[in-house]
Amino acid sequence: MKDNSSVYKMSFAGVYPHYLTKAEKKGRTKDEVNEVICWLTGYNENELKKMIDEKISFESFFGQAPRINPNATKITGVICGYRIEEIEEELMRQIRYLDKLIDELARGRPMEKILRK
Repeated sequence: MKDNSSVYKMSFAGVYPHYLTKAEKKGRTKDEVNEVICWLTGYNENELKKMIDEKISFESFFGQAPRINPNATKITGVICGYRIEEIEEELMRQIRYLDKLIDELARGRPMEKILRK
């Protein structure tokens, strides 16, 4: 796989507005985007806001996450041309989990299915 170090150093806060825009264009809300992110990472709303305000990298965002949801392994499919369940590098897989969840949200999938309940 290619060198992903530049992706890992990207600011989560720099990408977050794109997640919001993608979801809001399809009628979803900021609260729903945050709920999905918090479900995946274990952050609460205040912690998430702090991570955004501090402009931390994706590497730090996932590295400092309280806990990656154990049901994240149920997130499967193709995102950005890669089958998520075949991505060996843990950090890249976590980033793609988040991308997939935001995509599902924007496509109108019910929240209970997005959160793998």
